[in-house]
Amino acid sequence: MSAMGRGAAAVAAAACAALAACAPAGPAYHRPDAPAPADWQTPAPWRPGEPRDTIPKGAWWTMFADADLGALEDRLVDANQTLKEAAAHYEQARALAALALSANVPNIAVSFSAGGQRLSATRAGGNDQAAVQGSFSLPLSVSYEVDLFGKRLRSIEAAQASLDAAAAARENVRLVLTSELAADYFTLRRLDTELGILDEGVTSETRALDLIRARHDGGIASGLDVAQEETVVASTRTQATLLRQQRDQVESAVLTGQPATGFHVASGTLAAAAPAIDTGLPSDLLERRPDVAEAEREVAAANARIGVARSAYYPSLNLIGDGGWQSGNLLKLFNLPSLIWGVGAAVTQNLVDGGARHAQVAFAEADYDATVAAYRETVLEALSEVRDDLDGLGVLGEASASQATAVDAATRQLALATDRYTGGLATALDVVSAQQTLLANQRLAAELQGDQLVTTVLLVKALGGGWK
Repeated sequence: MSAMGRGAAAVAAAACAALAACAPAGPAYHRPDAPAPADWQTPAPWRPGEPRDTIPKGAWWTMFADADLGALEDRLVDANQTLKEAAAHYEQARALAALALSANVPNIAVSFSAGGQRLSATRAGGNDQAAVQGSFSLPLSVSYEVDLFGKRLRSIEAAQASLDAAAAARENVRLVLTSELAADYFTLRRLDTELGILDEGVTSETRALDLIRARHDGGIASGLDVAQEETVVASTRTQATLLRQQRDQVESAVLTGQPATGFHVASGTLAAAAPAIDTGLPSDLLERRPDVAEAEREVAAANARIGVARSAYYPSLNLIGDGGWQSGNLLKLFNLPSLIWGVGAAVTQNLVDGGARHAQVAFAEADYDATVAAYRETVLEALSEVRDDLDGLGVLGEASASQATAVDAATRQLALATDRYTGGLATALDVVSAQQTLLANQRLAAELQGDQLVTTVLLVKALGGGWK
């Protein structure tokens, strides 16, 4: 083995031995404890959740079996600028992770230089003879910082955790946007349903008004009866006008990445029933929610940055190698005698820094504490959202069932009041009252159905998206 090879081997062996003897600076990462609900009724006991937000969720909105909603969601995923921004942030995090990994590879540089010079004929020792000298070199340099105390390892851990957090953030943006769109869509359909009820109410009330006017012309009904029914018709039309304005406002919230001018969602009704959702265990919830996963990955990144900060207390070891060819004759540049090389190592230790390293470690530790608190708060919010949405669906289910009974009773009441009025056994006020009662109960039933669908969307969002 050449002297160069023996020297390089000795330096490498010493570096490996030193590296093996040193543990990475900073604490090893352990996922923080998450608050566990004491009274959550589940078929199995609580177990620690591990984020699995990367499991593909697909088009979760297909569970509602609504083609119009599906078309809007597809347009949003394809064109929404906020989602594109989140995707760009993810690409930035991926580039930073690749940059951190690149430090594992030695830095190798090569260059080529060529030059020449004419020496004076009257120079000392020149014997009155001018000389021309050429210079050609092809040097190769290698440098590598040995990761003695895990600074590079911790930097890579932090970058990878930040990449995972960016991926979870991107998925969370997608979940928030698609769920907001679904909620707005079902609100729009609820308003369409109410508008249909009001339009139908105007039609039936107008028929009743025609009947009362005919009876008035025949001397059977009074002018008061006509005025009362005219009031009901006008009031119902006013409600429809105001509701159409509300629909226009909600429709503008359903934009999916295109200009507001000319955007329109065709009218429809609440044809879809709220699907049943299997909530799973609370631990499964923590595995699926991207915001929980993002917060946990931020904790891991902050923990790794503590190690990066603490590594500044220890010396750094750099291995340096030079080699290449150098000659005054280009034709002899690659000859063996033209070969040059050199190896070495440099150890650097910062002795006095005015407390800078201590401040950096304190900052990193405080940052870690902040991310742990944020993670636990995110878990608490996630559990609270699921509990609220489950309770809300339970209440809305009971209310919808009782409201269906109320609509049936109000329908019978109007039919009876109309028959009695036609037979002269009731006043027009009884019909007017029955009409208003039926209209109010039908609108409330539509509101409850819409609220059930919106709350189901919110529950899907609280559970982290697609849930099977």
